Amino acid sequence: MSNTPHLLKESVGRYGIWSHGLRDEDPSRRTEIGEAAAELEQLGFGAAWLGGSSAARHAVPLLEATSTLTVGTSIQSIWQYEAAESAAAFAGVEAAHPGRFVLGLGVSHARLHEQYRRPYSALVAYLDALDAAGVPADRRVLAALGPKTLDLAGRRAAGAIPYLVTPEHTAQARKILGDSALLAPEFKVILETDPGRARAAARDTLALYLALPNYTDTWLRLGFTEDDLKDGGSDRLIDTFFAWGDEAGIRSRIEAFHEAGADHVAIQVIDEGSRDGLPREAWRRLASLLA
Repeated sequence: MSNTPHLLKESVGRYGIWSHGLRDEDPSRRTEIGEAAAELEQLGFGAAWLGGSSAARHAVPLLEATSTLTVGTSIQSIWQYEAAESAAAFAGVEAAHPGRFVLGLGVSHARLHEQYRRPYSALVAYLDALDAAGVPADRRVLAALGPKTLDLAGRRAAGAIPYLVTPEHTAQARKILGDSALLAPEFKVILETDPGRARAAARDTLALYLALPNYTDTWLRLGFTEDDLKDGGSDRLIDTFFAWGDEAGIRSRIEAFHEAGADHVAIQVIDEGSRDGLPREAWRRLASLLA
C-alpha cells in the first residue's frame, strides 16, 4: 500500500534525522547502523534521511532493524542511477518493507557530474520514466530549491526536501507547493554554546557548499550578498544555516521552520567527529530537547 502525501506526513512526523553516517555499504557497519536506526525510532524520530548520493539499497539495514521508521534518500542523484535501475530497486525494497521507503531525488551539481546538462528537463524525463515503471508519485520527493523545481515537486511527487535553506525559503516553498504536499527542509544543529567553537565547526561543514552555485544562487535570492560568501561565510550566513547555543534557542530555531510552513524538519547534527560517524549521544540530547 502506498502513502498519500497526507499519510506520508503522518509517517515522517515533525522531526527526522539527516545523516551521512547512516548511509554506508561496509558490511562491518551494518549492525551498528541498524542499532542506531532502532534507537532513532525509540527516541521518537519519524524518519531517517540518508545523506550523500544514497540509493534504495542503503535504506535496507535501517528498515530491517526498525518497524515504523520511514527511510528516505537525500538525495539520490539522477545522474548516478538510471531510472530503470531506481525503479527496480524501489520495487524490491517496497516488497520487503511496504510503505516505509521514500525515494528522494535531485539533480546534484555540475561540478560533481560530467553529464550534467539541462537539469530540469532531465529531472522531468526521469520522473516520466519512473511513472512508466510504476513508481508511485506519492512515494518520491524532490530536492527542490528554485520555483520551477518546487512546482514540479508539488505536481509530480509527494513534495520537497530542500537542503540548506531558511524559514523564509520554507514560507516561499509552501506557497508554491500548496497545502497538501510534504515540505521537509533539512537544518543543521550544533549542540555547542561557545560561539567560536560552533562557528568553526559550521565553517568546516559549509566549505563544500560554498563552491556549489545551486546553493549560493539560492542564498543570494534570499537576500545574502557576495560578501557573505567570502572567507568561509560571514557570521550572519553561518548563524542562519546552523542553530547553536542553548537548548531553548536551538529548539526555537527548529520550530521556526514549522511556523513557516514545514511539515517535518530533517535535522543534521554537526559535531567534532567524522561526517560519516553516528553521533548517537547528540541524537539523544536532541530528542530530549525536542520532547
